[in-house]
Amino acid sequence: MYRVMIIDDEKALRNLLKASVDWQEMGLEVVGEAASGIEAINIIDKLRPDIIFVDIRMPFMDGIEFSRIALKRYRQMKIIILTAFDEFEYAKQCIGLGLTDYLLKPIVRTDIREACQKAIRELDALPAAVPEQPVLQDVSSDMEHVKQYIDNHYPDSALNLTAIAQKFGYNPSYLSRRFKADCGQNISDYITACRMEKAKKCLESRMLMYMTAKEVGIPDPNYFGKCFKKYTGSSYSELLKLQLST
Repeated sequence: MYRVMIIDDEKALRNLLKASVDWQEMGLEVVGEAASGIEAINIIDKLRPDIIFVDIRMPFMDGIEFSRIALKRYRQMKIIILTAFDEFEYAKQCIGLGLTDYLLKPIVRTDIREACQKAIRELDALPAAVPEQPVLQDVSSDMEHVKQYIDNHYPDSALNLTAIAQKFGYNPSYLSRRFKADCGQNISDYITACRMEKAKKCLESRMLMYMTAKEVGIPDPNYFGKCFKKYTGSSYSELLKLQLST
């Protein structure tokens, strides 16, 4: 029996969906529900649903963003998007993510059954294998991956919140909030800290400021000088003079 999860910020719609079809008759079981994408992400590893119905428009994390994260963890999961918006751009995003179906509200019972049957056929067609393990244990561990990525790529001058969000499949605003909640500082501050700590090591080796600026991913030496002074409270040029005089 395949496991189903329902995600929608409207409780009435969740209840309506649960009551719309005979799940057991189709070989399905509703194992849980959530009122937001963030809530769902936090319980998905415990529930391990095979099929998910998710509303496309929800506060904080929409259905598209949730689907990106969920499918990074469980690639064989089948996701069915629910929306009141018959918009081509949404449909294109769903197709690009490889989602199973896209249902328009108000949802018709026969559409639910057909979407479920499609998901079941896709699940049945999968090769027998060891139960799929999550690629990432939770969003908090994903933030550790983000930190590691910054640690390895801070010399890239193009590294910023938008680039990192695209790399990991997050909405930039959500990534910014989550990273700060888990790591205690925002992403731009963490990138700056990585660059300035490296700059201190360059200073110890008596590297000229313009070379250090380039080394840490800040091409403009003047801007680098301002960042360094703000971070350390001291001027790079003056500290370098002291280094060279000893």
